[in-house]
Amino acid sequence: MTDHSERPVALVTGASRGLGAAIAEALAPTHHVVAVAKTVGALEELDDRIKAAGGQATLAPMDITVEAAMQQLCRSIFDRWGKLDLWVHAAVHAGPLAPAGQLAPKDLTKSIATNIEATARLMGYIAPLLGTEGRAVFFDDPRGGEKFFGHYGATKAAQIALARSWQAETVKTGPQVAILSPAPMPTATRARFYPGEDRSGLADIRAEAARLLPEVLGQ
Repeated sequence: MTDHSERPVALVTGASRGLGAAIAEALAPTHHVVAVAKTVGALEELDDRIKAAGGQATLAPMDITVEAAMQQLCRSIFDRWGKLDLWVHAAVHAGPLAPAGQLAPKDLTKSIATNIEATARLMGYIAPLLGTEGRAVFFDDPRGGEKFFGHYGATKAAQIALARSWQAETVKTGPQVAILSPAPMPTATRARFYPGEDRSGLADIRAEAARLLPEVLGQ
């Protein structure tokens, strides 16, 4: 049996589908993956794929907007491993397309809670686990300012602005903070934004995860 005890630990938030799941799978051969998402079934399917490839994951079916759950998660990581080597933040809420003056309060509140407030809290909780040597990774999606992207574009842009501030603040002290730019992929989120789109020209999600992996790892 493969010894996983000395593997570095990677936390992937938003790991149930799309790029988050693909990155989790790509990390599994070299890391113990802690996979966080709300959808239990999708996490279990991810776990099956990781195990089939000889890897090992810890599933954490949690909502990142629930403060107590995230505190429990980080405490559990500390108690088991004492630290984190990598945090990949792929969780996002994509509110429906709407004119800027007609954003639904419920969707805007959820977008702010997930994309901005939860991200800010997680930075505070996870930074001590990453220490000076760990690495945090965010994925940009420059939709801010595009028509009808008020819910998603504004809050995603704010999330990345927050990540850029953290990146600038930690240059000398660590952890390392990276902001990557994935190619357009045929994700479920994109399908909601661009229904009926010809998807033949979009990047394969697993291939894109493989392309991004060296940047994720800082290599």
